[in-house]
Amino acid sequence: MPSSTEDVQRHSVHTLVFRSLKRTHDMFLCDQGALPPTDLSLEKLRHLVKSRDQYGPVLSIVAQNRHKAATQQMYDSTPNDHPVTSNTNGEASGPLALPAPSGPQAPLPPTPPPQSMALVPATPSTGASASQQSLVPRRPPTLPRPKWHAPWKLARVISGHLGWVRCVAVEPANEWFATGSNDRVIKIWDLASGQLKLSLTGHVSAVRGLAVSPRHPYLFSCGEDKQVKCWDLEYNKVIRHYHGHLSACYGLALHPTIDVLVTCGRDSTARVWDMRTKANIHTLSGHTNTVASVICQAAEPQVITGSHDFTIRLWDLAAGKTTCKLTHHKKSVRALAAHPELYMFASGAPDNIKQWKCPNGEFVQNLSGHNAIVNCLGMNREGVLVSGADNGTLYFWDWRTGYNFQKLQAPVQPGSMDSEAGVFAMTFDQSGSRLITCDADKTIKIYKEDDTASEESHPINWRPEILKRRKY
Repeated sequence: MPSSTEDVQRHSVHTLVFRSLKRTHDMFLCDQGALPPTDLSLEKLRHLVKSRDQYGPVLSIVAQNRHKAATQQMYDSTPNDHPVTSNTNGEASGPLALPAPSGPQAPLPPTPPPQSMALVPATPSTGASASQQSLVPRRPPTLPRPKWHAPWKLARVISGHLGWVRCVAVEPANEWFATGSNDRVIKIWDLASGQLKLSLTGHVSAVRGLAVSPRHPYLFSCGEDKQVKCWDLEYNKVIRHYHGHLSACYGLALHPTIDVLVTCGRDSTARVWDMRTKANIHTLSGHTNTVASVICQAAEPQVITGSHDFTIRLWDLAAGKTTCKLTHHKKSVRALAAHPELYMFASGAPDNIKQWKCPNGEFVQNLSGHNAIVNCLGMNREGVLVSGADNGTLYFWDWRTGYNFQKLQAPVQPGSMDSEAGVFAMTFDQSGSRLITCDADKTIKIYKEDDTASEESHPINWRPEILKRRKY
């Protein structure tokens, strides 16, 4: 059978698509904008579900009131020859009594009361029976007003280091503090006068972490030379070395109750050392990038680390394992600070400062607004949280509400470049009335509260509705 050869007209893809769209448009043009017909049964079911959800606690009260009103109306309109009597079950009977509902009645499901209303039993003094219930509107939740804090001001600038000042630690008796710098020297300063008391040399690279033991006359230091040293402050000499880090050591913390030292560094680990025997008890591995900060506390979790892999890990010190991994941050976590009184801690990163609740690391709130690389955090017992950043800014926050009550930009030391305005480390003294910061202009700055300030001169500009609007 010969095949018929017919020429098929070829069209471009654009023409074919346009024709298909036109056919579709012509087909559905008559129904454009028309809603589907309403299903009455589904609409009735929707209203029923909504009424039970919104008014569940009062549906039974409404039914009782309707029944009582109907019964009272029948009593009023019933002639004497047709009295309405009640049987032993308390139900009305008689020719004009309400017919009993036929069939089993499904009880209403118990629904919780709405948040804005509370069910409370009426008191007998109001004339109502004790079984009746009345609705009392509950006050809507409001954001707590922040506590007033005095603004802070620069009190003293101490110079003496020849490089960036990278770490600071205050002695438990609050008489002196120590700083470590990129010039490889640890300097001891008098806290009251700011005078240099002592210089300790021994590191061969930048000193990145310092801690003073509250129970021993020891100062611990670590640096980018991978060394962790224990200094005896009675002889001002190194008495122990803790060997084990494979790369630069970036942070150091002492356990408050046991003789244990925890260091962290660029080898993505935190190491737990026995202070006396120099033994590496645990190597806390799990982070996938530099561990930039570590803090210790007496209660669980006893060790908390923050890393450049954007995570915070809570560690079981006895087992040497992670108990919780917090992945809320989107940038490197460079700073951690434990609250001195509450069972909470804060973490700082360029995206946000976050508050957490121990022991399970429940997220509490964000402290947003410090749009810079946050290098350090400090906290005192008055509820003041301070964050220091790479651009030299200091933000002061109210811990409870997250209200940013002050922003400071410290001037750089004369002769330094404006770009050398970073804040690398900070700590409050033991009284919480002095803030010591370590800066990139090779100086140490001490801040104190402004004694002349009052709530009238520096009022709280608390605008939670604006914050909410900006957030959502």
